[in-house]
Amino acid sequence: MLYPTILSGGSGTRLWPLSRASLPKQFLPLLSDRSLFQETLLRLAGLPDMASPLIVCNDEHRFLAAEQMREIGLTPLNQILEPCGRNTAPAVAIAALAAMEHDTEAVLLVLPADHSIRNVEAFHAAAAHAVQLAEQGKLVTFGITPDAPATGFGYIERGEAIDASDQAFTVARFVEKPDLERAQQFLASGNYFWNSGMFVFRAATYLAELQRLRPDILAASREAWEQRRKVLDFCRLDEEAFTACPADSIDYAVMEHTRSAAMVAVDIDWSDIGSWSSLSDIAPCDEYGSVLHGDVYTAETTNTYVRAESRLVAAIGVKDLVIVETADAVLVTHKDCAQDVKHTVEYLKRAERSEHLTHRRVYRPWGYYEGIDAGDRFQAKRLMVKPGLKISLQMHNRRAEHWVVVTGRAKVTCGEDILHLEANQSTYIPVGVRHRLENIGEGPLFLIEVQSGDYLGEDDIIRFDDDYQRHQ
Repeated sequence: MLYPTILSGGSGTRLWPLSRASLPKQFLPLLSDRSLFQETLLRLAGLPDMASPLIVCNDEHRFLAAEQMREIGLTPLNQILEPCGRNTAPAVAIAALAAMEHDTEAVLLVLPADHSIRNVEAFHAAAAHAVQLAEQGKLVTFGITPDAPATGFGYIERGEAIDASDQAFTVARFVEKPDLERAQQFLASGNYFWNSGMFVFRAATYLAELQRLRPDILAASREAWEQRRKVLDFCRLDEEAFTACPADSIDYAVMEHTRSAAMVAVDIDWSDIGSWSSLSDIAPCDEYGSVLHGDVYTAETTNTYVRAESRLVAAIGVKDLVIVETADAVLVTHKDCAQDVKHTVEYLKRAERSEHLTHRRVYRPWGYYEGIDAGDRFQAKRLMVKPGLKISLQMHNRRAEHWVVVTGRAKVTCGEDILHLEANQSTYIPVGVRHRLENIGEGPLFLIEVQSGDYLGEDDIIRFDDDYQRHQ
């Protein structure tokens, strides 16, 4: 049986300011009203002999991934939580161990959660071909037929044909991202393909090769899996064991060294959406070659990507730019420099700023909150709590809170008191008092929270009871 394995632990720094640590690109609706993660799952429909997918994601994104799967009516076979990122080789090892507990002959279809594939029929045909090779003991990767001398991808040089399909080949070698001159040579030769980062192989075959080539990675991954804990509907890996695991990719750890590597050449209208310019290349454009999203006005503007998230953006007399506006940051860059956006994220980290971590709207399993205003010793937030849900029973040591209900019906626990509030009613939560907020209405509960104190950080939360069993 085929076990789709969705790797959704990436950070997507090149798509800042929309992609952030708490809401990375795979969970964003960049090409449709569905997120890339949801689109990846939905395009699996129609593959034969397929199990429910295995999801490997960062612990911090567990509720985000779960909610997006619920929205499309999908229940995973397992949602595995990584306490930290250790690249793809350990992540896939964990998925292989999980699949083999269900099926010793399991075949994995390993897919990043943040790619675009628009020719789904061709993708399904290629996956079926790859499964046939995997059942013969091959470790199969998908090589994308290039249509340009791209310098942002690694390449695969094809070797000898494996069958009569003119699509399956041995792998002669993997090549790192080339400069433009080499990329042009690769394109002209017809023997090189973009490395897609998608794979098909038997779980047992992958584990055997990992044992031969990187036994340290397998040993740490196995220990993290064997010491896992079930938390709600999630599978949380052992933090100490997984943190100690060496970080490496499938390519470096296994594919570049195995004697069983094979490639299926595909033309599936694929993109890894690795930058704003690559997103611009595949998004629908206007008659001037520009991609416009949101409240945008343009004049004499060509070949420009403009995305407005929270206000009007006007672009006049410009070309070849990327302009992305969010509530707390604006990016303007030439398309040729789009790959360098990650340097901005590196600067924000060094400066200990927060714009690479969260948006003004921060999602929680019970709903979300978003910043409205902040100043010396105060900040104001707008909260939305979903029907029937509640925040944790908690306390703050250094801040008090005022809650004003805007719409909906709230049940408030404040110390020993239980209050029921409706629109235009309010309450006060003193410093050091246990409190809880619950939506007891049929629709969303909206309220304004005003915090005051000498420290207003999110880490000033002591949880006593939490439906979501969060650490912090």
